[in-house]
Amino acid sequence: MVKIRLTKEFRFEMAHALYNYDGLCKNIHGHSYILQVTVIGEPITESNNPKLGMVMDFGELKTIVNREIVSKLDHAVVIGDTYPKKYVADLRGMTDRLFVFNYQPTCENMLLDFVQRIQPYLPDGVELFSLKLHETANSFAEWYAADNK
Repeated sequence: MVKIRLTKEFRFEMAHALYNYDGLCKNIHGHSYILQVTVIGEPITESNNPKLGMVMDFGELKTIVNREIVSKLDHAVVIGDTYPKKYVADLRGMTDRLFVFNYQPTCENMLLDFVQRIQPYLPDGVELFSLKLHETANSFAEWYAADNK
């Protein structure tokens, strides 16, 4: 049994604010996010399969991640549901791409959300191996399936 890992990288721009945080990130600010999605599986061996030799078509992975994450969050403002309603109303008046998540939108929490958004759409025999989300050029969080079993 041979296992191969595939990684695809995605980029999107998003603003967020961390309510009740004790630093500058309590203010609305943006990041140029880089998301690396790694899956693992065995290459297809059926000679009549058009995906012969592939674990998964990179294009299929791209479709899943763009549909479930990038197209929704690119150029959006994201806040947590603990934000006071009066501020949420003001933000809704400033953008049509506001998302209020049921968690504080930290890099770590977003990774946990992304796992739930991606996993159900992977083909049989392909598993999510890891996610890496860069908030800045030198700051990132990582999620590994092996750490969460």
